[in-house]
Amino acid sequence: MSRADLTWSQVCARRLARHGLTAPVPRDGMADQVGVICGAHAQVMAAAEMSVGLRVHEATRADVRDALWRERTLVKTYGPRGTVHLLPTAELPLWTAAFSTMPRIEPSRPPGVALTKVQTDEVVAAIADALAGAELTVDELNDAVVARTGDWAGELVMPAFTGLWPRWRQAITTAAYQGVLVFGPNRGQKITYTRPSMTGTVPGPDALRAVARSYLYAYGPATSQHFAQWLSVPRPWAATLFSSLDLEPVTVDGERLWQNAGDSADEAGEPTVRLLPYFDAYGVGSHPRTNVFPAVAGERALVGGQAGVMPILILNGVVAGVWHGKRSGRRLAVTVEPFVTPTAKQRRQLDEQVQRVGEISEAQATLTIGAVTVTPHK
Repeated sequence: MSRADLTWSQVCARRLARHGLTAPVPRDGMADQVGVICGAHAQVMAAAEMSVGLRVHEATRADVRDALWRERTLVKTYGPRGTVHLLPTAELPLWTAAFSTMPRIEPSRPPGVALTKVQTDEVVAAIADALAGAELTVDELNDAVVARTGDWAGELVMPAFTGLWPRWRQAITTAAYQGVLVFGPNRGQKITYTRPSMTGTVPGPDALRAVARSYLYAYGPATSQHFAQWLSVPRPWAATLFSSLDLEPVTVDGERLWQNAGDSADEAGEPTVRLLPYFDAYGVGSHPRTNVFPAVAGERALVGGQAGVMPILILNGVVAGVWHGKRSGRRLAVTVEPFVTPTAKQRRQLDEQVQRVGEISEAQATLTIGAVTVTPHK
């Protein structure tokens, strides 16, 4: 087999190793590992804590919270696809430079709802001013933005989960991408926003190339279309960016993909059984989907091709089941629905993985093998 040819098993072994899923990294490597996977999806914070905890030796959700709010080595902000992520604080200048430079696929809004470019700039400037040295709830930030811009910014015109949101909230992701907004610690049940303190700048084009190379390191080999889907950018633009990189083609079981020049598939490890939570980076970023989510896995763990909507059981890097955890006080009842019959060794590893999930959650976990009946996360 030539160096330009890889098997799918080699690809999975490399990805698992780089994700810290073969051998978790030491506690002091938590932020670096989050950087390697290009951020941990944090729309559901319990899932983000699980994603990070699985990749860090003996870490619990408390360790992730310490890194985020006490040590400040992680930061919670809007990341790839405009979704909430945990990112390494040290990498925030790079990510904001990339996000503020790349084209975005914006949702279509009627003229009476959408912010103009001028209005967006005005709102972002107001957010930056309001959050300087402050931690504000959404309601407090609303009052501050309206006071600095005008009543038009506070008009309730944006359809939302429970009614209508004020017009200015369209610009929250833009403010984060421009580096003037991140999440602060919750105030009771309310989220807060604050302005990050960043040192150093990265030129936008350099940042974009660095992000693309990081994606290929963690999720490659891949195509520019895979990258475009992961970042939610136009495919032609992603193809142009890939053409500016030093890449080399590889053939994976007959399919032509791309990796960083000089990369290798030397990583290996013991066969791996892992339980990954909602929106875990491995499932969301990995392609081709038909290889990662074969057969029934594609029907049960994807919705319209979207990954992350169900917690997944992976065997040697491939989705082979779904699972669900139901917490009651200090107890966590884990139900796993395998799509294949696990071997005796895999069953032992599954038992160990359930116990690890419990440790991260700071709960006593029990395992039931059976049907998972919860609906996909929306």
